[in-house]
Amino acid sequence: MRAGVGWLDRRRTGVTAACLLLAACGTPFKLPPLPEPGPAVAATGPAPPSAASAPPRSAAESGSAATAVAQPVPARPVPPLVVAATPSLAAGPAVPAAVAAHFPEPALTFASPAFEPGREAMTRDDELRSILFGLERNATIGERGSEIKVLALGSSQSGRPIEAIAFTRPAPAAALAASGVAATGARRPAVVVMAGQHGDEPAGTEALIVVAQELASGRLGVLDRIDVILVPRANPDGADASTRVAANGTDVNRDHLLLRTPEARSLTRLIAERAPVVVLDLHEYPVDAALWTSRFGAVQRFDVLFQYATAANLPPFITKAAEEWFRAPLVTGLGIAGFSIDWYHTVSADPADRRVSMGAAAPQLGRNAHGLTNAVSLLVETRGGGIGRTDFKRRVQAQLTAVGNVLGSAASRAADLAKLRQFVDRDVAAAACKGEAVIEAGLTASEYALPMLDPQTGAIRRVTVTWDSALELRALKTRPRPCGYWLAPSETEAVRKLRLLGIEVVQLDAAGEMRGETYRETSREPAAGPGNGPRLRVQTQPVLIDVPVGSFFVSLEQPLANLAIAVLEPESPAGYVANGVIGGVGGVARVLARPDLRATAVP
Repeated sequence: MRAGVGWLDRRRTGVTAACLLLAACGTPFKLPPLPEPGPAVAATGPAPPSAASAPPRSAAESGSAATAVAQPVPARPVPPLVVAATPSLAAGPAVPAAVAAHFPEPALTFASPAFEPGREAMTRDDELRSILFGLERNATIGERGSEIKVLALGSSQSGRPIEAIAFTRPAPAAALAASGVAATGARRPAVVVMAGQHGDEPAGTEALIVVAQELASGRLGVLDRIDVILVPRANPDGADASTRVAANGTDVNRDHLLLRTPEARSLTRLIAERAPVVVLDLHEYPVDAALWTSRFGAVQRFDVLFQYATAANLPPFITKAAEEWFRAPLVTGLGIAGFSIDWYHTVSADPADRRVSMGAAAPQLGRNAHGLTNAVSLLVETRGGGIGRTDFKRRVQAQLTAVGNVLGSAASRAADLAKLRQFVDRDVAAAACKGEAVIEAGLTASEYALPMLDPQTGAIRRVTVTWDSALELRALKTRPRPCGYWLAPSETEAVRKLRLLGIEVVQLDAAGEMRGETYRETSREPAAGPGNGPRLRVQTQPVLIDVPVGSFFVSLEQPLANLAIAVLEPESPAGYVANGVIGGVGGVARVLARPDLRATAVP
């Protein structure tokens, strides 16, 4: 089922590169009347696009140098490093010359340790931290200077620090008024860019080292309108071991709701505290010629794969903004820079399965979980997994181009993004007790002529594939949207995780009654995939719930209501009951009328 999303026609992809960074492109976005609530899943889109191509252009060319009033920040000592990681990449498989010709090395140099002459290893943790704290120490403040601060987010399972670097600029009142941000009554919009959730995908980390230097110098020219927070290495243990997962074998990118790893908790705290209007997650997609040639007789074609949040209950205007304000300019910008791009897609490890899938609708995936916080959540994956340092400079340049484009689009739309966030927050909160909520959603099967490369000649071939689209989701299970959820007094671990996510919870000061529904488990199936618990099937039954003192209530009259649904409904793929965070279906119930009981907010 479709939600209303307007798509740009192909003629608008000819927009000039100068318009992509700081100039507002097109007509300012206006919020039309919302569609009537119903069972539609708010994740929809057009047929997959073809890749654009154009003469190369540097990501930083549209930036402008800024003259800073030099006021050095007092030096802060770099905290000691527990373990000095030396991440490196094993040599990848040989790439046929005809294929390699599609991915020429750019004639560029990057100020990153990984690109020192003769070096094979990636930037070490101690080198990364030295760069970040050096930028903080040398920051200048004033009208054209930047305030730069390294943020301690937490520690990895092996004790390595997980850090971000935040950039802001104290813009004068006149500049704020001109930008329109001050008129919204909100704080400056923030953009979070994270990399390295998968430790064997290093291009994003190296790109963010360069982006941090560009922001500190003022060359990107976006800090007058937005704050930028970079997380260069979200999984330092995985980077040290060159493995996808964290030290305990958990995929951090699939842990954004269960929060079983300190790495995911560190990122979640940052998102909850900063409430960014845009989250950009940098990855590298696996290049596996054998996996593709065995199915299709061709190999992967694209420099960059892109996706935005596609989860059940995602506000439709967040999807609209992701497409019109970010994907469309990004397709154009990457094409101008000489990079090919398509929607994110993957295949299963089963050689008999010829389906190509646009990721998943699972809410625990990073891009989907961040979208359910009402941020515009974007995923960029460069061609890199499993090929070692092959094409590494090109991969980093593609990441740099994408980050610069997204930051420029966010800066040009800063006021619109702030207004959109306020609107969506209010609208989600106002939906409590009304309409339908999607509990489970699935991808929609279709066909797509996917551009691929002949492994012998390098010729581009369009291979018709069965394409599971995440742009139009199928509602597999819906229920009337409740007013909130009751949790038993014993469910303190669930409450702790809800609060980490930023979801508001109150504890009841007096016993009473709530009109609602309890759950009865009818079946339990094995986990459906990585990051999922067992699949539960339940029935609901109307009751008058006797609620004791000390039990908890999660109202859906709050901006993160859709995130609460994703974890508190037992049949959700990330449900806390299925995954053992809540002890059983008796620990949670749906509340169907606003309770009138004394309660205290849980800090």
